[in-house]
Amino acid sequence: MEYKCGALFAGIGGFCQGFGEGGLKTVWAVENDSHAVATYAHNFPGVRLIEKDVCTVKVDEHRLEPVDVLHAGFPCQSFSQAGGRRGFEDERGMLFFEIIRIIREFGDRKPAVIVLENSPFLKYGEGGAWFLRLQHEIQKAGYWFRPESAQELDASRVTALPQQRVRLFMVALSMDHFLSGRFNFPTAEHTAPKRLADYIDFDGSVGSEYYLPQDNRYFKMISSAVNSRNCLYQLRKYEVRAKEEGVCPTLTANMGGGGHNVPFLMNGHGLRKLTEHECLRLQGFPSAFTFPDDVPRHRRYTQAGNAVAVPVARLLAAGVREKLASGGASVR
Repeated sequence: MEYKCGALFAGIGGFCQGFGEGGLKTVWAVENDSHAVATYAHNFPGVRLIEKDVCTVKVDEHRLEPVDVLHAGFPCQSFSQAGGRRGFEDERGMLFFEIIRIIREFGDRKPAVIVLENSPFLKYGEGGAWFLRLQHEIQKAGYWFRPESAQELDASRVTALPQQRVRLFMVALSMDHFLSGRFNFPTAEHTAPKRLADYIDFDGSVGSEYYLPQDNRYFKMISSAVNSRNCLYQLRKYEVRAKEEGVCPTLTANMGGGGHNVPFLMNGHGLRKLTEHECLRLQGFPSAFTFPDDVPRHRRYTQAGNAVAVPVARLLAAGVREKLASGGASVR
């Protein structure tokens, strides 16, 4: 049976790509950032894309087709340990409640499964109060959801990706479709050796715009820390962090501005940052996934850093598909 998905806060489609590879087709998506919309439309021409602020989207008015799965990587800045930690007091944190509103608007045709992604600190912030409120709202909407329904997954541990990327994934199951909320998250360790060189060209030359000029204020700081040409280096505030060979640090949404956060490498051509295309590959997007020419480079880095790692989404999709097949009737 074919199961269908809807996407809120779709970004450039990390969830959509991974779920599609897992056999769950996304039929509509909502995203309001014009540059992300351009990238999404460029790569998912068959998906009905609604370029709207989620707060203005209505199920009936915008003819949202009932779906079996709703996935959403809602904004994490309010819940990040490195952010302001304002939680639901921040208007960005309040956007979570738009997911609940839209679910309720579907009435008795609400999605059988909800899959959410956010910062791991959401589970612990304010002494656990953020998560308790999120849990309460999801349960009131008619879903099985408890602390075990939220698991931290590191892309470098459960997939072949060499990027260390820990995110919180949450799976809620409709009480109308399932007898319990039990869901099997990916647990198997990916033990095969990871080759960072499969994702990054350590020796070749790229465009001059990716290299730091020697008179750049970050050049001396980063280059002085380089002791291997097989490692990546990352400037975080006033500290240069070297990663062990074969490991990429977490790609972030604020890469690309100045020298902070974006990983660098040194080779015979100079000191350069990773290209935005290498960042896409490190997030697990296929080589056929590309940026439109009119999306600015700094926006491309933001989009790559904001994305859900595709292989992690694919693993979750496999678990969701198995759950639907074994216990959930279609909502359509």
